[in-house]
Amino acid sequence: MQWIEICGVEDIPVLGTRIVRRPAGQDIALFRNAEEQVFALLDECPHKKGPLSQGIVHGTTVTCPLHNWQIGLNDGCAREPDEGCTAKFTVQVVDGRVQLSAEEIKNLGV
Repeated sequence: MQWIEICGVEDIPVLGTRIVRRPAGQDIALFRNAEEQVFALLDECPHKKGPLSQGIVHGTTVTCPLHNWQIGLNDGCAREPDEGCTAKFTVQVVDGRVQLSAEEIKNLGV
């Protein structure tokens, strides 16, 4: 798998996000939780397309700022009783640097 280096882990605020703009397709939101885990989701809630990057991160969940839907950072899926998923991207951290799958960035044209 080929990887694209995006930023340093420290460039993502703890309990916050950083936006990755793509030339084609919608933006990706990188999330960092209090345990220093990094996640990547399409920056769009599956409910009403709210910007997840403006949500509140807690544990392995982000709460959408529009209607308080809780979206799992591990899988991009809404927590019960809500339903629906947003796209999840493969992310890895190597030597403190965040990398995303080059194939997913290019091909996930949502």
